[in-house]
Amino acid sequence: MTADGRSMPPWPAPVADVPDRVAAAGLDLGPMGTAEHYHPNLQIIIDGQQVQVPANIGVDPATGAMSAVHTHETDGTIHIEADTVGETFTLGQLFTQWGLKLTPTQIGGVRVDDGVLQVTSDGAPVEGDPADLRLEPEQRIVLRVR
Repeated sequence: MTADGRSMPPWPAPVADVPDRVAAAGLDLGPMGTAEHYHPNLQIIIDGQQVQVPANIGVDPATGAMSAVHTHETDGTIHIEADTVGETFTLGQLFTQWGLKLTPTQIGGVRVDDGVLQVTSDGAPVEGDPADLRLEPEQRIVLRVR
């Protein structure tokens, strides 16, 4: 993966600089919060092909510490484990930790200048910047490039 997050899939979870990536997302590493715990799901489809969301985004392999927004599995489940009720977390925070660029016209190195980036949340179209999409309990997010 390039340092600017513009590589082509597959996109592995970063293993270096995890604390810096977590901090860049406005989060911190530490013991998991127990005030709120929920699981949105992210699906990425590029030209009809499913792109795997890797395990261990937001997890420091050196210490095992996790941010409040992280993954454990490769099934697209995003784990939110917050230490305060009502905290707001966004899809952009996950992508920042992942090291991938996410804009209305780009996912990593996949640009949609000649195509369409469709973003849905629970089946409803999402307008604006997908990085600003607020993560919600049991939410189903789909990013589709055609």
